[in-house]
Amino acid sequence: MEPMRPSPDLWIRGGRIIDPLQGVDRLGDLAVVDGRIADRPAPGATVFDATDLIVCPGLTDIHVHLREPGGEHKEDIESGCAAAAAGGFTTVACMPNTTPAMDNARIVTRVLDRACQVGRCRVLPIAAITENRAGRHPTNFADLRSAGAVAFSDDGDGVEDDDVMRRALAQAKATGAVLIQHCEFKSLSAGGVMHAGPTAAALNLPGIDPRAEQAMIRRDIDLVRETSARYHVAHVSTAASVDLVRQAKAEGLPVTAEACPHHLLLTDQHCAGGDPNYKVNPPLRSAADAQACIEGLLDGTIDCLVTDHAPHTAEEKAVGFASAPFGVVGLETLVALMGTELVNTGRLDWPGLIGLLTRNPCSVLGLSAQGLRPGDVADLTVIDPTTEWTISPAAFAGRARNTPFAGRAATVRPATTILAGYVSHLQVGYEDRLNRRA
Repeated sequence: MEPMRPSPDLWIRGGRIIDPLQGVDRLGDLAVVDGRIADRPAPGATVFDATDLIVCPGLTDIHVHLREPGGEHKEDIESGCAAAAAGGFTTVACMPNTTPAMDNARIVTRVLDRACQVGRCRVLPIAAITENRAGRHPTNFADLRSAGAVAFSDDGDGVEDDDVMRRALAQAKATGAVLIQHCEFKSLSAGGVMHAGPTAAALNLPGIDPRAEQAMIRRDIDLVRETSARYHVAHVSTAASVDLVRQAKAEGLPVTAEACPHHLLLTDQHCAGGDPNYKVNPPLRSAADAQACIEGLLDGTIDCLVTDHAPHTAEEKAVGFASAPFGVVGLETLVALMGTELVNTGRLDWPGLIGLLTRNPCSVLGLSAQGLRPGDVADLTVIDPTTEWTISPAAFAGRARNTPFAGRAATVRPATTILAGYVSHLQVGYEDRLNRRA
């Protein structure tokens, strides 16, 4: 999907250029000519002053909910792409739990066409594993792949039937696709609304047993041994889950995993006040689980960061913790949170974080990552690594405001997002860096 407006020529001056694909980390300039990285700037190119800023390949999030079709009152492709661009993302992969579910080629094509019309962000459809996401009959992976689906998931529900999952993995293997599993046996989660622990007990709320996640991962890894299909664990949340993925990788199995900022930075104790903006699925877990997820991210067990961007209206969330829908938005906060809490605290460096948001998610989907080599498409993210600001949902570019991080101080912020040479988002306060001519 290419942007709808002509690509300008840019000369990005004086930034810290980081490209994990090439192992590049240097101070210097970057030229964009006709929407692609070039050896030298074009005469009259627009100059962007990137002094003290980081310039890297455009970020990719492989787990978002754009809600279209069927949930446009929460978010749609246009508002979701605006949120993505504001958060520094040039590519997102959208989940199929829409209404109707994205289980046929017609809906995949509809999503792709709509994203092309919007032109703010590249959208990669993830199709349903089973018809209507009901867990009974696998979809036709070959047809959906031909239509443009990049992966398969029933996100929001796990595929509980062993034989259905086995047949789905066989199709994934045959089509070269990855199967992304929401790991939860509903018989074990038993209608819970938060992590089964002391906080749930104190609030007299039904808990979600962590074994619901772990048992499905364990079952699926056994099926991966049978089929050799590529398998990806969505939104890992427990220490035992991280260990299962670590063991599968040590065995050489084609297993990958992702983590969300809220599972790294928050715990079930944050739910004690009853704020529905802390209600997610899988739920916020214990401090030990959060630390294990961070360690798994740092040691490479967890391959990439995602937002699981799940928009809801204020009215939907304002019905009390027990009745409110699961999910929080995250596209406009991930870079700020991870840069502030992981990089600026010294636990991770900038090349490492950028790799988790560029090269690695593309690898999970089996896609070729774009870097900063001459000829590469100029999908770029410019990050301010040392600015102080406060996360304010009222200023979000997306439609939804359901974040648990409202009012949180940050020291990192996406400054500019560039899609094929077109500036798709320019953060307020950075306007004076653009539009000077070479």
